[in-house]
Amino acid sequence: MNYIDLHCDALTTEGVAVVCGESLKRGGCALQCFAAFVDGTKGEGYARATALCDQFDGMCDREGLTAVRGASDLAAGGRAMLTVEGGEAVEGSLEKLHALFARGVRMMGLTWNRDNALGAANGSPGGLTAFGRACVERMCGMKMLADVSHGSDGLVFDVAKICREKGAPFVASHAGAREVFPHPRNLTDGGIRAVAESGGVVGLYFVGKFLAETQSAEGQRAAIFAHARHIMKAGGEDVLALGSDFDGAAPNAYVASPADMPKLLFDLEKAFGARVAEKIAYKNALRTLTWI
Repeated sequence: MNYIDLHCDALTTEGVAVVCGESLKRGGCALQCFAAFVDGTKGEGYARATALCDQFDGMCDREGLTAVRGASDLAAGGRAMLTVEGGEAVEGSLEKLHALFARGVRMMGLTWNRDNALGAANGSPGGLTAFGRACVERMCGMKMLADVSHGSDGLVFDVAKICREKGAPFVASHAGAREVFPHPRNLTDGGIRAVAESGGVVGLYFVGKFLAETQSAEGQRAAIFAHARHIMKAGGEDVLALGSDFDGAAPNAYVASPADMPKLLFDLEKAFGARVAEKIAYKNALRTLTWI
C-alpha cells in the first residue's frame, strides 16, 4: 500500500534528513509534502521562503522527484509538493502570497508557535487578524490550501467560516486529537469536525510528545492508533490522513522514518481493514489535494 504524507521538515532539518528520494521509494510514498519552514523571530520571512523554494527545486532535480502544482500533476504521478509553514513568509503582503504560489507553494500553514500578522498560534486566545482573513480568502481563490496546524482554536473556526463561504477545503497537515492527549497542538473535536465538513483532512503526526506521556515504541503505537480512532470518531473516516512531521521532531520510537511506513500501513490494515486503511494512507488526502 502506498501513502501520502502531508508534512515533513526535510528542507530545514539540521544534519542528514531521514526523508529523501531513496527512503521515500523504500517506504512506498506516493506523494511527500515538503515544508518551507519560516521562523518568525528571525525576520526576512519572504527571502527565507524563496530560498527554500530554490532548495526544493534543487532537491527534486537531485532526487528525481516530480513536483506537484495541480491536480493534473497528481494524476501524472507527481511525488513532491511544496508547502510553507509560517505565515511570516508573506510579510503582510498579498502580492508576496501570489509570488509564493507562482513558485509552486500549494499549501500554507498560517502560524507556527507564535502569533503573527495572520492570527493566533496554538494556546493563544483570538483567531485570524483582518489581514489573515484577507489572506485565507485569497488562498481560497487561487486554490492554495490553508493549513491550521499550530493555529489557535479560534483561528481554526475562523478559517472554517471563510472556507465554508468560499466552498473550499482546508487542512491540518500535522496534528492529533486533544481528547486523547490534552496538548494545545492537538485539535478539539469541534476543530476536527470543522476540517471534515470542509472536505479537508487531518494529517496525523508522529511527534511523540504531542501524542502521549510514554515514548516507548509500544506506547507510541498505542497512542497513534488511539488518536486515529478518535479523529475518525469525531470527523468520520474521510477526515483522517497522515502528516508525519519527519525531520521536524525527535524520531518516534514506533515509526521513525519513511522506512517504517510499511509497518504502520500493515498495522492500519489489521486495525481498520483494507478499505479504511487505504483512505487513511492516501485516498482521503488525494481527494482533498485534487482541489488545488
